[in-house]
Amino acid sequence: MSFPTAPIPVVEPEHEPFVARDRHGAPLSRRRVIAALLALSLGGFGIGSTEFVAMGLLPELARDLLPGIHAASPDLAIARAGWLITAYALGVVVGAPVIAAFAARLPRRTLLLWLATAFTLATLASALLPTFESVTAARFVAALPHGAYFGVAALVAADLMGPGKRGQGVALVLSGLTVATVIGVPVITWVGQQHGWRPAYLLVAGIFAATVLAVRALVPWQPGDATSTIRSELSALARPQVWLALAVGAIGFGGFFAMYTFIAPMVTELNGLDAGVVPVLLIVIGTAMTAGNLLGGRLADHGTVRAIFQGFAALIGSLLLLALAGGTTVGLVVATFLVGFSAAAVSPIIQTRLMDVAGRSQTLAAALNHSALNIGNASGAFLGGAVVAAGWGWLAPAWVGLALAVAGVLLAVLSVALERRADAR
Repeated sequence: MSFPTAPIPVVEPEHEPFVARDRHGAPLSRRRVIAALLALSLGGFGIGSTEFVAMGLLPELARDLLPGIHAASPDLAIARAGWLITAYALGVVVGAPVIAAFAARLPRRTLLLWLATAFTLATLASALLPTFESVTAARFVAALPHGAYFGVAALVAADLMGPGKRGQGVALVLSGLTVATVIGVPVITWVGQQHGWRPAYLLVAGIFAATVLAVRALVPWQPGDATSTIRSELSALARPQVWLALAVGAIGFGGFFAMYTFIAPMVTELNGLDAGVVPVLLIVIGTAMTAGNLLGGRLADHGTVRAIFQGFAALIGSLLLLALAGGTTVGLVVATFLVGFSAAAVSPIIQTRLMDVAGRSQTLAAALNHSALNIGNASGAFLGGAVVAAGWGWLAPAWVGLALAVAGVLLAVLSVALERRADAR
């Protein structure tokens, strides 16, 4: 005769919270993790400053580096000075995949230190070289480490944050860039307006020098990808979805830069406001970008495809508002705030999408996002300058930006359609 027995309860193991660890396996304190993230963000702060400060100082750059053209036509000189922004953007496009492919095996902190040092020296050269042509070349060289720094820093931050928070880790690194638009760019723009653009760039070089020290002292050692080869990293480029994600970022994000490149003349020439208003408006845009970037990181963690469409819908609407109402002070302030918010939200979303579709090529994927965004920077600045030089007015870049953002959405639709067809097969 047998007696019924009570079932033995099964105790599920408790889910242990993620804890970041150093190279020896020892846990890192929360304070150490925060300090490391801040050090990584400081580099982003320097990059945001060096990339965007030229946009607020275009009149000063044109006056000093292109005096002959400026004397004949200030508008043409300002449009030509926009080539400095284009040169920087092209440097990002070239440098990101090359450095990421060749250096993925290096320990990540070591690579970050080399990249921050290169930023320091090239920005110093930008401040000291005498001619428009030499400064343009220096801006190209200064941009080469841009994408690789953000790519590697994003991977380090993702490891420190742990599973399920990859988008937020990317956003935290990018927050240095967006905070630069709130604090660094307006302050450095003011310095450039008061004391000349060269002291402004010397100040940026100092930020990069501080980044070298902070990364060395605060960022824990992390190995590179020991299995990475140039061929394995570049294998991501054989994936159609990688190219489509890059195209969405490159073309769609050009809408933001078509506006942002010419923000200074929109304030002074279009609305007739004092040049001192430019740093104030840059603070407004930077505040919007900081908030949008953090929201974009959270949206990315809940699904990148839906987040892409949400971000671009907001960007299209805000660019349309700018094109229609940017000729008034209130319209300019409100529209540029919304453009900055929506564009910044798109950035971590696209970077996370690239990491989703790139397979093992994570270093290259993280860096390629900045190549894509800076193709948008270059195309937006170039096309915006072209319509201004053609005499179509200072609101014409907003219409160019709107067309680019719409094209980005169409490419996103194509990407999703192809992905669903592949899944069905």
